[in-house]
Amino acid sequence: MLETGSSNATSHDDVALDDPTLYVNRELSWLAFNERVLEQASDPSWPLLERVKFLAIYAANLDEFFMIRVSGLHDRRAAETGGHEGRNSAVIEELATIRLTVSELSERAQALFVELAAELERNGIRLKRYAALSEREQRWTRDYFRKQVFPVLTPLAVDPLHPFPFVSNLSLSLAVEAEDPETRERRVARVKVPESLERLLHVPSETKPAGDAPAPLDVLLLEELIAENLGDLFPGMTIVGSWAFRVTRDMDLEILEEEAADLLSLVDREVRRRRFGEAVRLELAADAPERIRHLLLENLELDPTDVYETRGLLGLSSLFALAKLPVAALHDAPLHQFLPPGWGGDPFARIAAGELLLHHPYESFTPVLDLLRAAAHDPNVLAIKMTLYRAGSDAEAVKALVRAAENGKQVAVSVELKARFDEENNIGWARALERAGAHVFYGASGLKTHAKALLVVRREADGLRRYVHLSTGNYNASTARLYTDLGFFTTDELIGEDVTELFNALSGFSREVSYRKLAVAPRTLRPTLVAQIRRAAAPARRGEPARIFAKLNALVDPEVMRELYRASRAGVPIDLLVRGTCCLRPGVPGVSENVRVYSLLGRFLEHERVYLFGTGETEEFYLASADWMPRNLDRRVEVLFPIESGALRARIRHEVIEPFELDDCRVYTMDREGKYQRRKPAPGAASIDGQVAAQERVAADRVASVRGRVERLTHLAQEEIGRDGLLEEGDFPLEQAVSDDGVVRVAGHVE
Repeated sequence: MLETGSSNATSHDDVALDDPTLYVNRELSWLAFNERVLEQASDPSWPLLERVKFLAIYAANLDEFFMIRVSGLHDRRAAETGGHEGRNSAVIEELATIRLTVSELSERAQALFVELAAELERNGIRLKRYAALSEREQRWTRDYFRKQVFPVLTPLAVDPLHPFPFVSNLSLSLAVEAEDPETRERRVARVKVPESLERLLHVPSETKPAGDAPAPLDVLLLEELIAENLGDLFPGMTIVGSWAFRVTRDMDLEILEEEAADLLSLVDREVRRRRFGEAVRLELAADAPERIRHLLLENLELDPTDVYETRGLLGLSSLFALAKLPVAALHDAPLHQFLPPGWGGDPFARIAAGELLLHHPYESFTPVLDLLRAAAHDPNVLAIKMTLYRAGSDAEAVKALVRAAENGKQVAVSVELKARFDEENNIGWARALERAGAHVFYGASGLKTHAKALLVVRREADGLRRYVHLSTGNYNASTARLYTDLGFFTTDELIGEDVTELFNALSGFSREVSYRKLAVAPRTLRPTLVAQIRRAAAPARRGEPARIFAKLNALVDPEVMRELYRASRAGVPIDLLVRGTCCLRPGVPGVSENVRVYSLLGRFLEHERVYLFGTGETEEFYLASADWMPRNLDRRVEVLFPIESGALRARIRHEVIEPFELDDCRVYTMDREGKYQRRKPAPGAASIDGQVAAQERVAADRVASVRGRVERLTHLAQEEIGRDGLLEEGDFPLEQAVSDDGVVRVAGHVE
């Protein structure tokens, strides 16, 4: 990438940087991101079930968008209009634009589902309608319904004696209309499709496979099976019709910590209460009659503009179950993860020997777990301190902390109870840690603790040593196979002191604002970012080389965007790789000609935050847990940490920045209108996938490292035997010399 830019600072300073037209609407930018996810589902270069997975991800993302972002707009609409919906309101216009965009995307998603279903059928996975089942298959499904489904169903009538039932968030239901054949009276009931049963029912097929081909897999939707057997639920009645509907509710938590005597109990109560949030969206079968539509709107207290009619499958997120089918040919190739060079044996010795960088998911999360497990049992370890944000439902890291506490170590853990949609998992782990004797605390009042930090204090021959792990991603072994993240091991004394003070601030109370090497939100991270952007702009104003590179998940912070605009005016080339929402407009004359914005979507979710300021000897390299958003910089505890090692900086360039620059099939370029265009390879050229390139580079480096270690040990063995040339590298093939734990063994020598 270029390191010099054009400066228009003098001629365009009159362009006010607070002009709203310089910024892309946040909600529309997010919808543009989800559109890019949807494009992956339509991309035939992905294996078929991976395309199904992307379609499910698109739908799950959209569900969360309504639960959090649109619900917030509903609250603003009520506040701005004072209950008078006829009043003009900016938020009403915004909701109308969102509705139009979502409707268009939903039509595309449903059309894509039809396309994928046809492709699945060609591959032996058939999504069948009930009417298409053979007589024998229908008998099987009828028997299954009576034995497995009917006992679980509860029809709920809607009439003066039966109030409208509560419809839980994202649950799928049938609105059933039945007629009394004697009185001709029509009545309505709601039948919930049980969430405790699989929505995709595997029906034994009568079709015989051809030759060695596997037997076809026939799938029937549970709601269709229920609809075909409604007579069992309403005996003696004539079923007029049934129509699927799905409700989305406000799922954002509002926790008033200052009023909480016990935050854990308060969050636990609010999580249980959240299911009763206000309805914000009704998805309804497009052929539902107006009377059914009116009944649902009235009882859910929704406006007609909150209805999204669907001709197809409601709740496409349920396709995750289909995407997990174990058909290897329709999935990505298995991921092979590597261990860092020399890892194996004593983790303390390896970290003390030199700083380490873990590049997930290409490198394994195992070293983090190895350190925790070793610390839990090492008699010289005195204390373990750790932050937990999204540990997951089966958290090996937490299990190691529990063992450490049971072994008498001082274990102190900051558990973020308000990690959205992970509250219940974190509440459970907090209680397990407390029962084991760990000190559990919930961070600073009014702030989410999003920083990822681990500190192990160990007694050694020359005194206490602090082993630190900092990361851009969560302490979650499952997501470490799915997300790209960077983890950093160090025994740097100043970083160790900073992390110690960070934990003291989290567990006690402090106004510490002067860290030695770390920048910590909400105190010092924002001013550090602003200062680094301004520092990077200074040489550009002198006509000298300059650069800013940032890889992050979202860019919406107004102050940071204004500083980037000023740096662009000064002539700084700025490359921003923003996976999701980006409100900054690149390429605006007089403001951002030197800014380029990209987005990369691939097999793995891009999650690491990498920030580079300056060039050459003035270059500053940082990793962080924080995106450039007000919530990260002002309302969370976040950590930005420097990478000072030249070798580790070179690795980040080699494995993160350069593969993105080479990518010509997964990267999108954003224009000044907020639209994205996908890069395409040159005619006749093979495409380059940046994530594949990164994975290949990690693999090549590990092979080279192992080869070098084999050569060293072979040479050592030759010297001991005393006969040069007796042993050669070929006598010890790599696959035999290196073990699964990364240790190299040659003729009794171990490295």
